[in-house]
Amino acid sequence: MRLRGVLTVGFALLLSLAGGAVMAPGAGAGVLGDPVPNSSETDPAPDDGATLLATNFQLPFPCGQSWTGNSSASSAHQSWEIDFNRGSTADADLGDPVVAAAAGTVVISAHQGSTNGYGNLVKIDHGGGWSTYYAHLNVRSVSAGVQVSQGQQIGTVGNTSKPGNYISPHLHYEVRMGSSYPSNIQKAVFNGTTFGYPVQTVTSNNCGGSTNPHTPQSVCGSGYDVVDSAALGTAGTVYLLYNNTNGYNCVTTIKRSSIGTATATSAYLEVQGSSRITDSGNFAYYAGPVRASGAGKCVKWGGKAGASSYDSPFEHCGS
Repeated sequence: MRLRGVLTVGFALLLSLAGGAVMAPGAGAGVLGDPVPNSSETDPAPDDGATLLATNFQLPFPCGQSWTGNSSASSAHQSWEIDFNRGSTADADLGDPVVAAAAGTVVISAHQGSTNGYGNLVKIDHGGGWSTYYAHLNVRSVSAGVQVSQGQQIGTVGNTSKPGNYISPHLHYEVRMGSSYPSNIQKAVFNGTTFGYPVQTVTSNNCGGSTNPHTPQSVCGSGYDVVDSAALGTAGTVYLLYNNTNGYNCVTTIKRSSIGTATATSAYLEVQGSSRITDSGNFAYYAGPVRASGAGKCVKWGGKAGASSYDSPFEHCGS
């Protein structure tokens, strides 16, 4: 059984405004961004922020990741919508996992075509009138009608929109309650704290609702920051971290189900030109840490929890 102290996740990744939407089509020649959503969409009557706290929403990204949200980067924003990015380049987060902010039922999973500018959209009904929207997804990994758990992957960050609307990759996120657009868009609350509008960098506590006390940083140690992750269904998440001081990569798989019970879990790291290092067995909380010097080299990484596994290509060359 792995029992180690928990380190506070405190790293922050800066938002590249080039990586988020800016202005709406029509706002100026050649200026692009999030379009105005379909105002005919309806939801139950509005409620106040105090009720939203009770829904226990988490950041729509895997546990331990830091993302910068911006509610003012697009002139198309009508209320409290947020565009999320991480990384220092426009496409740094293209393909990164997007997860459910809370448990619920998928009521929309479709490309919106010319209807609006959402592109690939997933909408989740959380009950009590609350719903969340996840727009511009590169890939949708859930279908309408399915039940999803908090922290379950529902797609990946993308830049899909309506024909002719070219935007940089980002996640457009909304929380709605009510039928009168845009007043039905509510302030986002993550882990019981209202988002710090207009711009804030937030670290995800979306760990699938589990009580796993471990984070990627607490497993890998001081100086390591998360650079990538992959959801393993609802069973766990595998993380790739890097230490800029010593040039080492670290991989760990953090369990999100069967917490405290020894189940098959693994994590591996392969630096290009070197042998693969694997930690595999029956673990109560996590597999790893697996560390190797990777400065200036490409790495393969992955892991398994439950019936789900992830295997990356050689990537993240030099970091």
